[in-house]
Amino acid sequence: MLALAGPALSAPPTPGPGAFELTRYAPDTRPPEVHGRTVEGHPISLAELSGRVVLLNFWATWCLECRPEMPAIERLHRELGPQGLTVLAINAREGTPAVRAYARELGLTFALVLDPKGDIGRKYGVIGIPTTFLIGRDGRAVAFAVGPRAWGSPPARAILQALLSEPGPRPAR
Repeated sequence: MLALAGPALSAPPTPGPGAFELTRYAPDTRPPEVHGRTVEGHPISLAELSGRVVLLNFWATWCLECRPEMPAIERLHRELGPQGLTVLAINAREGTPAVRAYARELGLTFALVLDPKGDIGRKYGVIGIPTTFLIGRDGRAVAFAVGPRAWGSPPARAILQALLSEPGPRPAR
């Protein structure tokens, strides 16, 4: 489980559904490795995404609070993917047919990773969904949010743009 530390990373508070706040990690905190398979059966790991900003979202098809986040996350994936954003959506304990049907219904094109036994969620200490983690280009855990967030809001985009403007990992010598 990732250790929590530091003040909240946030924009000025806005009441209601447009509110956006994240909890920041201590500098140099490293997230647990993710090893899984997408609904298409492709292997995926966090290590292979070095140099990219990763939005790691834990969700389920039955989660009512997850549903409104998904279209906003899809837009971020399409708009910021070319700049270096990768979305990994970790599904909580559901099967491929349910995940595929949900993705088709909402037009989701980002990587949907199956976590049938909850192993990835357990490594991240996820106790409720949606839960989202942001990982910097250098592989550090930057911040997390438990509960829904307005991922399409200007504050969310500003945080992601700031992460995308950071340099990637330094080459090994």
